[in-house]
Amino acid sequence: VQLQASGGGLVQAGGSLRLSCAASGRTFSNYYMGWFRQAPGEEREFVASVTWSGGKTYYSDSVRGRFTISRDNAKNTGSLQMNSLKPEDTAIYYCAADLNPIGSERPIPAYWGQGTQVTVSS
Repeated sequence: VQLQASGGGLVQAGGSLRLSCAASGRTFSNYYMGWFRQAPGEEREFVASVTWSGGKTYYSDSVRGRFTISRDNAKNTGSLQMNSLKPEDTAIYYCAADLNPIGSERPIPAYWGQGTQVTVSS
């Protein structure tokens, strides 16, 4: 499956952004989907994931309550709604997919999008 992330940009602290992930190539609904991020000088970290059906979602402690992951299998898209953004959310955000569950303690997903930059100014 091919993934393409979009929707990043520059926003002030406290603002919101919505990232999108467009999937193509294979049956998107067969795949778990997740979002990761990597800040300059930092390791890539898990942000959120959603099951293939969209029925269950998982979040890192740093974004729980502020970010919402969702998917629309009919449109082969996923999204990450980010509210109450903080400067420490600044990073390149990547969408990812795998036939197996995605999470902070799981193996690295097999499929990745190209990343979209999110910058939060204070």
